[in-house]
Amino acid sequence: MKLPYAKTQSKLDLPDLELILALHRGRTLAGAAERLQVDVSTVFRSIKRIEKDLGELLFERSRQGYAATELGIALAGYAERIESQLEQAREAALDTGTTPSGTLRITTTDSVMHSLLLPAMAAFSGRYPQIELELIASNALANLSHRDADIAIRATKNPPEHLVGVRLGRLEAAVYASKAYLAAHRHIPDYRDMDWIALDATLPDHPSQRWRRLHHPKVIPRYRMNSVLSVAGAVVHGMGVGVVPLALFRDNPEVEVVDGPIAELETELWALAHPDTRHLQRMKLMFEFLRGALGLPD
Repeated sequence: MKLPYAKTQSKLDLPDLELILALHRGRTLAGAAERLQVDVSTVFRSIKRIEKDLGELLFERSRQGYAATELGIALAGYAERIESQLEQAREAALDTGTTPSGTLRITTTDSVMHSLLLPAMAAFSGRYPQIELELIASNALANLSHRDADIAIRATKNPPEHLVGVRLGRLEAAVYASKAYLAAHRHIPDYRDMDWIALDATLPDHPSQRWRRLHHPKVIPRYRMNSVLSVAGAVVHGMGVGVVPLALFRDNPEVEVVDGPIAELETELWALAHPDTRHLQRMKLMFEFLRGALGLPD
């Protein structure tokens, strides 16, 4: 959108691009201010000045925050590439023998976090003590372009084409119950007639939900949970049967498989990143580490 006070020549510079990128990623004035470590009024005045200088609207304002226009997205993209090049230049300026350092922000689901990632991270931190880790458990796919995270570890057979990454192995799942629960319910011969623990309406399209509806349409879960980790916890505590990834119950003597592993629920685990960041030393080190550290079948 062309603004009425367009100037004949733009004065756009690097700090302006940094601010545009921060607002694009932060989505609100407060979010951008936190990223830039300035106050909200500074962000507001600066974005108004930049738009006035350009004679173009860069962000649409709404109750949900600031959404970048087509030009705003394009300029944020330039800023991201500059940011990535600057990080690579800083690394190149260091001696090759310098200890790897920096911050890595990794996001994954709560079940992968607790069963696979956390058990491996102490070894990574011991090997690279100068790399700081920020670990986020979330079922939402992080926007790597917005730098919500540096690496997203996700279960998928079809990783997004605009991201790069490494395949970490196969994930399998089965129907489990605790041994104590099975002992107390010997009088029920068919596990389909037992108390079912399932995900709730916040995850209607989860593969375990689709599989249960297709193969056991008459089953009505007695318990519903908002995460796979919670389903696993309910199984361990003897509340009933539920679909749980094998990785969550590795070497757990309190549970046993009552059906599976289920071929339809098999998927792959990927570590994904934005192409502009894949060359950073700490990213490459994490990718290489994860390939061999999680113990997943090929």
